[in-house]
Amino acid sequence: MLIVTSNEIPGHRIDAVFGEVMGLTVRSRDIGSQMLAGFRSLGGGELPEMTKALYESRQEVMARMVNEAQQRGANAIVAMRFDTSEMGTNWTEVCAYGTAVYVLPLGEGEPGATGQSVYLTKTAAQQSAQPTPPAPPAPPAPPHQF
Repeated sequence: MLIVTSNEIPGHRIDAVFGEVMGLTVRSRDIGSQMLAGFRSLGGGELPEMTKALYESRQEVMARMVNEAQQRGANAIVAMRFDTSEMGTNWTEVCAYGTAVYVLPLGEGEPGATGQSVYLTKTAAQQSAQPTPPAPPAPPAPPHQF
């Protein structure tokens, strides 16, 4: 899945728009890591427990957003953004959202084509030109047991 923060993907044409997709999670901080982070904040610097929690939350919401886009038939997401907010004193909401689209790479000679899109179209053409190997024979059926 191609995911970009821009409204367009260089070298690609948006062929279909499936609408907004998002992933959302609300996390509470456990008391242990919250206390440890409180002690560490006295000295300043990074709070690794909080960094890890936020990183994991972002990965989770990205996966949820991608899953929703794939279910709609998209192969890319444009205008992707993150949003975070505090809910109460211990809850954090993390959201990833964007527009699910179907894109086609532009081939050589097409206006707006890039080196990457030309490579993708040539690779796709080569793969479709290769004959598909025959499927291996099915394994024999197990003997009947009575």
